[in-house]
Amino acid sequence: MIRVSENFRSAFPRARPGFLAMTGVTNPPTHPQLEVRKSEVEQELRRRYGGFDRAQLKQLPAIQAYDAHYRKFDKSYHVLAQVESVAVRGKPIPSVAALVEAMFMAELGNMLLTAGHDLFSLEEPLTLGVAAGGETYLGIRGRQEICKSGDMTIADKEGIVSSVLFGPDARTRITPLTTSVLFAVYVPEGLGEELVGAHLRDIESYVRLVSPEAKTQALEVL
Repeated sequence: MIRVSENFRSAFPRARPGFLAMTGVTNPPTHPQLEVRKSEVEQELRRRYGGFDRAQLKQLPAIQAYDAHYRKFDKSYHVLAQVESVAVRGKPIPSVAALVEAMFMAELGNMLLTAGHDLFSLEEPLTLGVAAGGETYLGIRGRQEICKSGDMTIADKEGIVSSVLFGPDARTRITPLTTSVLFAVYVPEGLGEELVGAHLRDIESYVRLVSPEAKTQALEVL
């Protein structure tokens, strides 16, 4: 489904990105079983990290790995602030829609950066690559994003659909009508295959709470 470009292999030889494709899904605004599981994820984050300050959170292996990538661009890993908000400040995981929440729950629980796309909106082939710098795409918030040289990207036949620094695009975003979905986990060097696989299985299990008849078409770590 997704090919890895040679420039990605050269730039990130030890990176282990992962992908999960599911069909037959639904995306309601809320779901009672997912809400219960979301509360459990919040409680677990608070149990594990509630006493941490930001300096301690930054020492966690996943945060360290992403922070190393973001520092190249003078940016901070935004998931750190989100984990801090839920675990330390006691705020709830935002309610958006089932598929996005499933992704976000796993993203916070495992601290692995994940992008979600409507699978039917993607035009194959999909390619995992490295931005040369200057490539543009319409971001999910309706803003034109300009890729930074050296950032990780995913592109389909029509152009870039997501990057680490600027997130997913508007064209292939998950919507209330999405029935097939692709989750892509951007993983920098320093994090292992087992962690990525477990993260994808977490997302899969959360999606199945809402869509028990959903079919997994692909679950792989490259």
